[in-house]
Amino acid sequence: MIDEKLSIDKTNWTPVKFGDVVFEPKESSKNPHADGIEHVVGLEHIEPENIHLKNSATLEESTTFTKRFAIGDVLFGRRRAYLKKAAQASFSGICSGDITVFRANEKLMSELLPFIVNNEKFFDYAVKHSAGGLSPRVKFKDLANYEFLLPPKDQQAQLAKLLWAIDDVIEKERTVLSKIERIKQIEYLNAFMNGKKVNRADDIVLPNNSWKLVSIKEVVPDIEYGISISIPSNQNPKGIPIISTAEIDREGNLDYSIVRSINYAKMNDRVTLHSGDVLFNWRNSAELIGKSAIFNQPENDQRDYTFASFILRMRCDEESMHNKYLMHLFNFYRISEIFLGLARRAVNQANFNKNEVYDLKIPVPPYNIQLEIMERIDQVEASKKTCLDKISSSQSLQKSLINQVF
Repeated sequence: MIDEKLSIDKTNWTPVKFGDVVFEPKESSKNPHADGIEHVVGLEHIEPENIHLKNSATLEESTTFTKRFAIGDVLFGRRRAYLKKAAQASFSGICSGDITVFRANEKLMSELLPFIVNNEKFFDYAVKHSAGGLSPRVKFKDLANYEFLLPPKDQQAQLAKLLWAIDDVIEKERTVLSKIERIKQIEYLNAFMNGKKVNRADDIVLPNNSWKLVSIKEVVPDIEYGISISIPSNQNPKGIPIISTAEIDREGNLDYSIVRSINYAKMNDRVTLHSGDVLFNWRNSAELIGKSAIFNQPENDQRDYTFASFILRMRCDEESMHNKYLMHLFNFYRISEIFLGLARRAVNQANFNKNEVYDLKIPVPPYNIQLEIMERIDQVEASKKTCLDKISSSQSLQKSLINQVF
């Protein structure tokens, strides 16, 4: 383990401005096909707080981008800098105009550049010097004035070796996480589709006669829409906490830390959440339609919670349907795009209505089998949580050391 506190003698480090050691190459490609360009990078391809550029599009998809970048350059998201998007390229290509390309000059090792950029002081500086309303942007000429201490070349090499060693640990942990994710998908497939991938609920092959393919209304007798209210204009910290689609993540968890509270005078049992209620996102972007979670009353919080209009609240028939089985099934239907095939589509939007959800066919095993399935999935989830905790700990250490050095 590496101590979180570094003892660094900076007496011979040189005060520099970012623009003294980094420049913005002004290279472009007017004909990407002729130039042999293979990778096209937009802001959506850069992951927040990840120094690795792992994603890109291809020229098969139309693009108006012309700005070129090379291997070793750092691509910085200059629009909405608070998103903390800055990654070092391991391939060359073209990128969006909302991305600034950084390239180290001879005074700075390129291996250190992503760490100089990925520290809180640099991001804070970028946010402070951004201009604009809904989509603030920062210019390189402003970033060029950012000041920091530059170590001599021999110390740059030592620091780069240390920081990349920690990054290697994080990447190995991410590899383990990816394997756990694949195990989870296999477990889902075996649990809900008899091991056979299908794209329609009607095509599911049940393993034996003890399983049934039934409509949701047969096992979930109580389904209700949430309240229709503008949360931003009705916020009140002392009001009624309301669960919206934002609090439901892709893994079936509720983030209570970001729940907002509102003024609402019409609370009744129909719109009051009970522990164990399944929350189903019936309207959202195509990839998020159907994401679901289970509400559990937070400890030391006895307030009544309600839920927003884009959510359906479901209470299962406890003798035939385990709420956790239903929640995991919904999330599997989402990632396997069964919901996407069933939902009505509009521009950047997909939705169900309550009757369509009522009639949705789902595979239902005997209750004891549901419990066995949940136990297996819980074991995978526990392994995933352990891995995520390790990644978070390593990232915190890496961030601490970067902030100490630069």
